[in-house]
Amino acid sequence: MDKVFEALASTPRRKILAYLAETELSAGEIASRFDMTKPSLSKHLKILESAGLVTGEKRGQFVFYRLQGDNLASTLASFMQVVCPVSRGLKKESKALAASKKKPAR
Repeated sequence: MDKVFEALASTPRRKILAYLAETELSAGEIASRFDMTKPSLSKHLKILESAGLVTGEKRGQFVFYRLQGDNLASTLASFMQVVCPVSRGLKKESKALAASKKKPAR
């Protein structure tokens, strides 16, 4: 449980969780939303994975991240996103990204 609280104590990690609220994103898509080095972002993602909040899946040369399924850690993270003002707008963006991914290409 300490790992979960450590992971949620960081604003960038809470933002990553908010971006992943409605859709999965590649590491590159996540990185494009932050002004930090790739090694720093990688460290944040590893902490979130270690806490059981996200899971990464390698597909070809990309790693896609999504929220971990139902467990106590993800429930706590969801609660934090509701009470954390930073997450509200980002969750809306996540929902819009999810909707755009579902639309067929023309």
